[in-house]
Amino acid sequence: VQLQASGGGSVQAGGSLRLSCAFSGGAFSSYALGWFRQAPGKKREFVATISWGGGSTTYRDSVKGRFTISRDNAKNTLYLQMNNLGPEDTAVYYCEGRRWGADYWGQGTLVTVSS
Repeated sequence: VQLQASGGGSVQAGGSLRLSCAFSGGAFSSYALGWFRQAPGKKREFVATISWGGGSTTYRDSVKGRFTISRDNAKNTLYLQMNNLGPEDTAVYYCEGRRWGADYWGQGTLVTVSS
């Protein structure tokens, strides 16, 4: 299984970005998926998750109402729409796939938000 995150970049506070994660090498629709992030000098933290069918999502409190996780099982792609970004959202963002106790990670995409 391979995951390839993209869509990061530099934006000003209040801006938006949409991250994508291309999935290959497995049955995409059978994996629960998530986005995590790691800011400089900090531990990796959970951002959002979505169930295999897309019917259930969870978010960390600080991104609720601003970020939306979604998946397109026909395109084998995971998304993270990020609105109203703030400097605190600056981090490398990673996509993750889980099934039957196995974890797979993408390489990360950098998001930088300036004030």
